[in-house]
Amino acid sequence: MDSTKKTARIAGLLYLVNAVTGFFGIIYVPSRLIVSGNAGATANNIIVSERLFRLGVASELICAVEFIFLLWVLYRLLAGVSKTHASLMVMWGLAFVPIMCVNVLNEIAALTLLRSADFLSVLGQSERESLAMLFLELHRYGYIVGWIFGPWLFFLGVLVFRSGFLPRILGVLLIAACFGYLADSLTPLLLPSYEVIVGRIANIPLTLGEPAIILWLLIRGAKDQRLEAAA
Repeated sequence: MDSTKKTARIAGLLYLVNAVTGFFGIIYVPSRLIVSGNAGATANNIIVSERLFRLGVASELICAVEFIFLLWVLYRLLAGVSKTHASLMVMWGLAFVPIMCVNVLNEIAALTLLRSADFLSVLGQSERESLAMLFLELHRYGYIVGWIFGPWLFFLGVLVFRSGFLPRILGVLLIAACFGYLADSLTPLLLPSYEVIVGRIANIPLTLGEPAIILWLLIRGAKDQRLEAAA
């Protein structure tokens, strides 16, 4: 990786993998299997589509591990703009990784309950389903807590804005996406009655910022120049 164009393309590819695995495990699978407020229907969906549920779990873990490599390549691409901001980007981003990995344990716990392991025989079917639903709800809240580390996108946005080899508008969109993640994190905890409406508003910058930088890095890359030493 000795030029901005080549490094940008690699970053775009890694970012795309991160987005696809994250969307599949965190959004798509739960939307297909979890029925809000109905533990019995949710349990039945998971048992019937257990392979899909397990693929979602694996996808989340891949997303978490792959995110580390993405941060490293982004650091390599942008450290020459500002080593301080690039370091803060990596620091905030890496803090989210253990949350993702530990959060997967909630899904494993839910599946264990529904698979009726021998040591759970003292619990009735409805009790196991209710506990499984509790773990799935904790899984959802795990990501709500994790979005508090959205400021990694703020520092990425500042770096992109100042880079000179990427469009400034991409930096602005990434900074806006940062505040979208913060809204998604804090609203359910502080103002739960406004979660739905704030979530809809927050989705606007979220659906613009990261997809835009992914497509730009993949298709256009960056203005070709040798990477400068981090400063």
